[in-house]
Amino acid sequence: MKNDTIFINNTEYSSRTVFIIAELGTSHGADPVKARQMIHAAAEAGADCVKFQMVYAREILHPNTGKVALPGGNIDLYKRFEELQAPLSFFRVMKEEAEALGLVFLCTPFGLQSAGELRALSPACVKIASPELNYTALLEEVAGYGTPVFLSSGVSTLGDIEAALGVLGNAQVCLLHCVTAYPAPETDYNLRLLENLRAVFGVPAGVSDHSLDPCLVPVLATALGATVIEKHFCLSRDGGGLDDPVALTPADFARMVEAVRQAEQRPPEETLAEMRRSRGEELVQRILGDGVKRLAPSEAANYQLTNRSVHALRDIDAGEIIGHDMVASLRSEKNLRPGLPPSWEKLMIGRRAARCIPAGQGIRFEDI
Repeated sequence: MKNDTIFINNTEYSSRTVFIIAELGTSHGADPVKARQMIHAAAEAGADCVKFQMVYAREILHPNTGKVALPGGNIDLYKRFEELQAPLSFFRVMKEEAEALGLVFLCTPFGLQSAGELRALSPACVKIASPELNYTALLEEVAGYGTPVFLSSGVSTLGDIEAALGVLGNAQVCLLHCVTAYPAPETDYNLRLLENLRAVFGVPAGVSDHSLDPCLVPVLATALGATVIEKHFCLSRDGGGLDDPVALTPADFARMVEAVRQAEQRPPEETLAEMRRSRGEELVQRILGDGVKRLAPSEAANYQLTNRSVHALRDIDAGEIIGHDMVASLRSEKNLRPGLPPSWEKLMIGRRAARCIPAGQGIRFEDI
């Protein structure tokens, strides 16, 4: 696989044939009727792929996480994730529906249970979200599936990406440059980073775009060689989904697809010149950035909070031996103290707690 090409179902995608993902996420609310409507709307809007999220609350958060500030307001995220849980049969039906329309079915697992269930569906590819980029056990699991892996790299450093790719090993990986903010300012995207990611890691690179403009980031990313463009998709921005306020409606998604397809057909220099004329030199230059990988201003405060770390599942008393059932690698989401990275989870099993560790709190060196 060349570092600008990825194959899905024996179809080659590159900057000349960009793979466009409609991120449905959980916006369907686990309602099969709405999910089918979204799949059909995404197909009509020109998507190549529809992406779902296989959510089990306990795989993502601790119940003590509390309320989290999201585009739709302050939400008890653990309870909301519980409400969004859907059986495997739901995803099997949605996969069949998508494939009947010629779309690729893509799904994000968030833990070992959801990953194992997803594998049972024989997906053409798998997506790992940015917060799970450091989730060692999950990466180890999907590395053996023999399918292409889309790896989002929001709120991460070059070292974090290198470590994740090391765990994924020989898996076919496409990096999705991402800014973990909802919405993300277009000027935080630093799209010249795409070329550097391809050069440094030798893998294709694309963009998972959380900005509000339908075309700015996708078109510029295409001009800079993106293999994949992913955008959140909704039927309506007031539809009640967690990501609906930052998602594209079918009409806006269709506009984006048309603009990207036009950019594929033109020399990159011509696309960049047109964008400078229509959107302004200063704005385009700020979006293109300098190509140096760094945490974007809008996501820097999320580092080590939205990422995974090892947390206590229950109160652990001082002197108690830590067992497998006492810890898990979860997201902290600002309200809970982050702990050691997930790679330390196995190493702390069998060690004695040096002090009381409250349920939900991250476990650090001084705790063991």
